[in-house]
Amino acid sequence: HVQLVESGGGSVQAGGSLRLSCTASGNTYGYCMSWFRQSPGHGREAVAGLDYEGPTKYTRSVKGRFTISKDSAKNILYLQMDSLSPEDTAMYFCAAVAVGPGYCMAGYWDSVNGMEIWGQGTQVTVS
Repeated sequence: HVQLVESGGGSVQAGGSLRLSCTASGNTYGYCMSWFRQSPGHGREAVAGLDYEGPTKYTRSVKGRFTISKDSAKNILYLQMDSLSPEDTAMYFCAAVAVGPGYCMAGYWDSVNGMEIWGQGTQVTVS
């Protein structure tokens, strides 16, 4: 069973950048993988998703600023975050689910209930 561990969070000033990493304990081929975030008093929301075949999706508030990518050889999922603002402050989680072709982008990528595997989270604070 694949396990996920996030890293790379921290504190940064507005306008700065961070790169989050999500290291999987096993092969994630065939998995739909996403980044979610949760701030105090709010529900967990999807930030970006990546299908194992390559397609990506982003929530509107991060389009053009965040980039999701994957190193398949190392089984590491990344989230490059640029032009950060205080509104991006949250705990960021990596998540994954094994689904068939097309299902990731069709609705799993942004579904909290649809994800089967979660990391422990990494805190991002923007001031």
